[in-house]
Amino acid sequence: MEELARKAGITVRTLRFYRERKLLPPPRREGRIAWYDDRHLARLRTIAALLERGHTLNGIADLASTFESGRDVGELFGLGEDAAPATWTEETPVRLTPEDLADYFAGEVTTENLATALDLGYLAIDGEEIVHISRRLLDASAALVREGVPLAAVLQAGREVREHTTAMAEIFATMVRRHLSEEATSDDPTAPATPATPAAALERLRPLAKSVVEAELSMALDRLIRAEKDAPDRP
Repeated sequence: MEELARKAGITVRTLRFYRERKLLPPPRREGRIAWYDDRHLARLRTIAALLERGHTLNGIADLASTFESGRDVGELFGLGEDAAPATWTEETPVRLTPEDLADYFAGEVTTENLATALDLGYLAIDGEEIVHISRRLLDASAALVREGVPLAAVLQAGREVREHTTAMAEIFATMVRRHLSEEATSDDPTAPATPATPAAALERLRPLAKSVVEAELSMALDRLIRAEKDAPDRP
């Protein structure tokens, strides 16, 4: 314990206090000997960094509890312990420390927002690190928060957008299964000799689906912007 406290730059009394507050995971025990490792040191450095950013010990304890109840990386990406990362996704995961996350969303990393992000699958836990599922979503969310949109509102919008995009993806998948599957093309003399599986066809045609969705969203925003410009001044 003394060595851990020295490496973390705190007193043994402070370390005991953190243990009592359950801010640290329990040590590995061999008889009456408690063994601390790099995981405990990383947690202590995280606590110090979050305290410097204005978080309270109660808030840090709540965050730690939420982290520990969150899904791990394997569950988020649907992997077993020895499985390789999925090759079909276009998203780039981002590894973050808790203090990195606090810097991205200054003042907005609350227990409620963290729990929502974990529930949505935006975040997963990998030891003392956090993994965000998508660099693009992370950057867009942080930009919206910098513009003044509360993170809770961003997460709620993300939940609603996911419902609609899941429905759009299913529309596209249904079209592919209906018209490009082996059964659909078996009687078509112009079809390829070896028709693609639905998964392969979806991978190959994904850019077309994205183009349709992007164009439709752009036109929908055009209509909304035009309506806003044509509307009379609101009080």
